[in-house]
Amino acid sequence: MGAIAVFLLFFAVATPFRELDSLSTVAYASSTIGIMAVGVSLLMIGGEFDLSAGVGVITSALAAGMFAYELSLNVWVGAALALVLSLTIGFLNGYLVVKTKLPSFLITLSTFLMLQGLNLAVTRWVTGSVASPPISDMAGFGSASKVFASSFTVAGVGVQLTVVWWIAFIALATWVLLRTKVGNWIYAAGGNAEAARAVGVPVNATKIGLFMTVGFMAWFVGMHNLFRFNTVQSGEGVGQELIYIAAAVIGGCALMGGWGTAIGAAIGALILGMAQQGVVYAGWNPDLFMFFIGATLLIAVVLNLWVRLRAQRR
Repeated sequence: MGAIAVFLLFFAVATPFRELDSLSTVAYASSTIGIMAVGVSLLMIGGEFDLSAGVGVITSALAAGMFAYELSLNVWVGAALALVLSLTIGFLNGYLVVKTKLPSFLITLSTFLMLQGLNLAVTRWVTGSVASPPISDMAGFGSASKVFASSFTVAGVGVQLTVVWWIAFIALATWVLLRTKVGNWIYAAGGNAEAARAVGVPVNATKIGLFMTVGFMAWFVGMHNLFRFNTVQSGEGVGQELIYIAAAVIGGCALMGGWGTAIGAAIGALILGMAQQGVVYAGWNPDLFMFFIGATLLIAVVLNLWVRLRAQRR
């Protein structure tokens, strides 16, 4: 309902919004939010948060670029090393959460701040600037660009490959949640961790795996940024974690865990993608985008609560 309402709003007030090329741009903007929202939604269903997801995207992109450039490696090797780094960050976040029993909000807030500082300091120390070195002329860049940052044409309209990847990740996450025992573990761990442990659910391993899933998604989006733009600014990514969480919450993921779907998070990402581009197409002040996110988030939380309460009464 929310997605339809937002679409009709911008379709009515923004003439460019009605063009196929513009809708393709909306789909692309939604996909870059939505890929991360898939991992974030799974983690939230499992009862945890990751506030380091936004800067984690930039960390992976910077690492891949600098590994490849400074060590004269094929860019695929740099990407592989960056994947190991992203998965390690996810593992450490999850391990600290389950071992210390501290709220994931505090653990990942600490990670967020450390990564933000390291992104700037290490990049400046290694490259002498605040951006990763350009790698477009290095071995493997062409094939990597085709995987992470290419586009194709449908009925004369260019479509970014990230849209296809986004749909594939949604389908995979939905299958895991609804058709596998891992999906049951995720819902159980988020709904009542102690009860889940009592019936044999590996709660700690499940939560660590979910943090690593967010790390993988951060790596994937980071590779898209790197191979599309050839270089990455080290100060980027701050604030994006809130966008990913907002997409998941707008899509119906409960803040306390145990409730939500990957499809719902995808719809939340679509709403934010339409708002992000629709505000521009309508000629409004771009600063209103953040207001729009806040208002949409508030409405979605209240609406989801109302629907859930009605369902429980029945």
